[in-house]
Amino acid sequence: MIKSIFKKVVDQAESEGLPAEVYSHLGVEDILTNDSNYAPSGPFFDLYEIIDQHLEPAFSIRVASRMVLDDYGVLGLTWKTCLSPRDMFVRCERFFILMTDTLLFKIEDEGDTGSIYLLREATRRGIEISNESSLVAALTVINKVTGADIRPLKATFIHDNPGTVTPYEEFFGCPVHFGQKHNRLIFRSEDLDTRSIKADKSINRFMIERLKERADGEEVVIDQLIRDTTELIKDALPSGIPFAGDIGRHLGMSTRTLSRRLSEKGTTYRQLVHDTQKKMSTELLRNTSETVSEIAFQAGFSEQSAFNRAFKRWTGQSPLEYRNSQ
Repeated sequence: MIKSIFKKVVDQAESEGLPAEVYSHLGVEDILTNDSNYAPSGPFFDLYEIIDQHLEPAFSIRVASRMVLDDYGVLGLTWKTCLSPRDMFVRCERFFILMTDTLLFKIEDEGDTGSIYLLREATRRGIEISNESSLVAALTVINKVTGADIRPLKATFIHDNPGTVTPYEEFFGCPVHFGQKHNRLIFRSEDLDTRSIKADKSINRFMIERLKERADGEEVVIDQLIRDTTELIKDALPSGIPFAGDIGRHLGMSTRTLSRRLSEKGTTYRQLVHDTQKKMSTELLRNTSETVSEIAFQAGFSEQSAFNRAFKRWTGQSPLEYRNSQ
């Protein structure tokens, strides 16, 4: 559990009048003031159950609708550079597999619709509330990433009706059903492919620059092309290593043209990917306290072991040896 989310729940509960004495035995202060960026899930679910007993229903909506990207740490940082809601949840899948070896979110297309599944089994009431919060937060973040007002076609939860459906339907803007087979949000596929704010700005900027160069009869400046390509690779890496064709499309050129232009500067697309991974990794190890797994995720690796091998090939040291030597 990311600590900043734990703190958000505590702050919201306190603002709604939850007495500190009813949850003081959970050791919340110690959890929130230690050096880790993560919090144990047990006290987090305990807190949700105490809130459920003392505060108004639908707390999950009130707290999760206030979430911002920065509340999600490294994962939220990578959402800022994602291309679409679909890309955002691809990054979720990769992050949770790398960090916890467990698939928490899954995105699947089903004809003209696509579903975001939350795959956390609820063995207690605290997890049920957390599952509600996770899907509320998912929609909240989708709309922040895209700057749009996207609404699902339907929302479903496995657990039983908590007593009132109205606040849930008002928030999601669609029918909400409890006691179902899955925890999921069902969207139009086209909504999941809505361009993010970052992608829209970046793609438009690159395309305008390329069109201006062509209108002026200029060739693309090679050094600028390398900088632009590197920036796009860096933004894309949390989703995995991007295809050269995808990067080329954002730059307004074919894969063959991109390869030829890079070759003129004595490099290749593959070399740029490796150079970008190496630079990102060394800078994050030097300048942040992020874990090796978090850095591996941002650098496009799906396994920490693969990252460790690549990093040793680049530097002759393991990631931890390199960090300690700085």
